[in-house]
Amino acid sequence: MKPHSNTLIPTRSKIRCAAVIAGCLTLPISVQAETAWNGTVLGFEAQPEGMLGDMLGIRPILENNGFHYNLGYLSESAYNAGGGYNHDKKTAYIDQFSLTFTQDLEMWTGIPDAAIEGNIVNRNHNDNMTTERTQDPRVSFNDIAQESWGGQSITRLGWLTFARSFDDRRLHWRIGMMNKNQDFDQIIPCDFQVLNQCGGKSANSLTWYNWNVHYWGTTVQYKLTPELTLKTGVLEQNPQAPARSHAWSWSTKGSKGVLLPVEAELKTTVNGLPGIYNLGVLFTNAPQQDLSEGKSQSNGATDPEGYDSHDRTWFMYTGFNQQITQRDGDPNRGMSLSYSLGVGDPRSNYIHYSQAASMRYRGLFDARPDDWLGFGVTYIKMSDHYRQNQVNINDFNQVDDYGNALYRPLPGHSVNADFYYQIKVRPWLILQPDLQYWYRPAGIKETQDAWITGLKAIVTF
Repeated sequence: MKPHSNTLIPTRSKIRCAAVIAGCLTLPISVQAETAWNGTVLGFEAQPEGMLGDMLGIRPILENNGFHYNLGYLSESAYNAGGGYNHDKKTAYIDQFSLTFTQDLEMWTGIPDAAIEGNIVNRNHNDNMTTERTQDPRVSFNDIAQESWGGQSITRLGWLTFARSFDDRRLHWRIGMMNKNQDFDQIIPCDFQVLNQCGGKSANSLTWYNWNVHYWGTTVQYKLTPELTLKTGVLEQNPQAPARSHAWSWSTKGSKGVLLPVEAELKTTVNGLPGIYNLGVLFTNAPQQDLSEGKSQSNGATDPEGYDSHDRTWFMYTGFNQQITQRDGDPNRGMSLSYSLGVGDPRSNYIHYSQAASMRYRGLFDARPDDWLGFGVTYIKMSDHYRQNQVNINDFNQVDDYGNALYRPLPGHSVNADFYYQIKVRPWLILQPDLQYWYRPAGIKETQDAWITGLKAIVTF
């Protein structure tokens, strides 16, 4: 899920997680791989100096001994300015502390790129504007107004892995309790506060999880060329991984199968400006419940609570992040465009496909060269199998009135937009107000379109 991103969690416990479809992306552009690659305008900024500086000389001592870390704080607030399912006014607030670290082992062992990598996250205030106000609670949500909401106030181990390189550093290997964000679908930053604008779309597979959730696995990345990297691995598929009991667990209890991801990532330049592109496929042999094909009863009726399952499902994701302008010859200022698409198996994933297009501009104003401006739009199509499941339940309960508490609304598509301006108050302090527009929240046409205002704050220690 990039540090702040989170997985989508169904509100109905009987809807299982799975995958979506995919598409091809072709750009009629000339690729120039020889130009130096600088991803700052794409959103990949270097770690700033922290508020605590060198910590009275402690940080330099640690770094001289190979221990590098980033300690940060993040908060996200959201206010329902208008519309939505519940019009009662509310300000929802969440925050988190995170520690991400790497212990360099190469300097002690001589093993190329050998390192221990770890991540610990403390999340607080289980306060979700989306489920509490914006959308109809009778359907599974397909987006979140505060992307770092994780469903719990909890401290978790995000990952703890060993890594090293082979073959003159062309092959990179990682093993341990890991997270997909260490290797896969990392071409778009997580700067927007709306979840589906935050990073790529692979988390919408609902079979692996973002940032602060760990699961056992091993991965390899191989540089076919300096620009093109092929990635793959084997990871456990464990639907219990996000549970509180698994926060620090080494156990594989609850595992249902394995995940087999394959991704190609191209990091290059186009017309002298940096860009990064990817295409990935995720397979799993873990059983996933079908969303609509209820098991037949002896009387010939269909029981919507009895689901068939599939022993293999898939998800495909792709996207690009490309700088298109440079401001006054400064490689750290200019505009970038990004696009991401996730498509999966509609039989078992209640999100059929989602796509997001975004614009980012770094240094629009000469007086504020480190500030960001961002605008993004997301289109989400819900699964027809999920919609049919809602129909089946309504038929089973013999209700057809949207106002009836037993009625299950019929999801279709939704469109969300997010506009932000990110202010770098200090190198270690960022304030980011944003304005969100939600068209058909959760894909329900009966739900009024919503306006949400937000504020994200980031502190680097």
